[in-house]
Amino acid sequence: MASTAARSPLFPPIEPYRTGTMAVDKIHTIYFEECGNPNGKPVVFLHGGPGGGVQPEYRRYFDPATWRVVLFDQRACGRSTPHAELRNNTTWHLVADMEALRCHLNIDRWAVMGGSWGSTLALAYAETHPGRCTEIILRSIFMLRHQEIQWFYQEGASFIFPDFWEDYLAPIPVEERGDLVGAYYRRLTSDNAAVRREAAIAWSGWEGRTSKLYPSKGLESKMSDPEFAAAFASKESHYFIKGGIMDKDHWLLDNVSRIRSIPGAIVQGRYDVVCPMVTAWELHQKWPEAAFYLIDDAGHSMSEPGITAKLVDVIKGFGHRHE
Repeated sequence: MASTAARSPLFPPIEPYRTGTMAVDKIHTIYFEECGNPNGKPVVFLHGGPGGGVQPEYRRYFDPATWRVVLFDQRACGRSTPHAELRNNTTWHLVADMEALRCHLNIDRWAVMGGSWGSTLALAYAETHPGRCTEIILRSIFMLRHQEIQWFYQEGASFIFPDFWEDYLAPIPVEERGDLVGAYYRRLTSDNAAVRREAAIAWSGWEGRTSKLYPSKGLESKMSDPEFAAAFASKESHYFIKGGIMDKDHWLLDNVSRIRSIPGAIVQGRYDVVCPMVTAWELHQKWPEAAFYLIDDAGHSMSEPGITAKLVDVIKGFGHRHE
């Protein structure tokens, strides 16, 4: 009897045909990998966070016969070293790393894809180097604005998940809860390893528990892993405490005009609590030329079925686009 289970739209698992590391300054060395077709259309995939890392599943969104897929662990996370290092670690360092990696791999132009924090970095890179981008594929839009950070880490998402919020609040004394990002940053940069560990697990676990329309124990467990959480939480709080380390709060929106001629797509879950739809909608208003796809039965995670299917469909379409 045939199975009635829906077949995944993802391509079969694939291993990289090349891996390597590249020193980007005196402190940081980044890990990168390539998979798919060495002679295919280049695309760079930007993971989330800041502080996430490359996962094997990310390779499967791309047709390996069509694409030359470049993935890399951003500074201080994944297999890049040193782990969880916050020195020389800003948005603009990462933009420079992308451009250095493009040159290192002898790629003239590439498609840029990123979700959540990866969408932030994709926009920052594309608006800085528009001539190097063939297409821009974005998911779960985040633009590092104060209002977005306050919504998820201070007040807003807390009204939807008050039960999970209690665990997020637990490491922070009542008298410090007026500025939760600041309170967490102090603990995540503490000299006390136990304090850092407790704060990292609570911070990262909060996002893991709220990232899907239907909360996922598997995602919560992964994001609460102490080693993963150490880089994820410390790097996020480092970026957020400094206002996103952008020139100004609305820099990405203010510079959308630089990319409007580049073919693009925006994929957004309607019930995304981590990066609420209003941000994607504002980007859509500024960049109407980009295709806008609203997934009505999804939250934040790219692994939710509706988001996965639409991303694969969009990537297939761009893979067959000729300049």
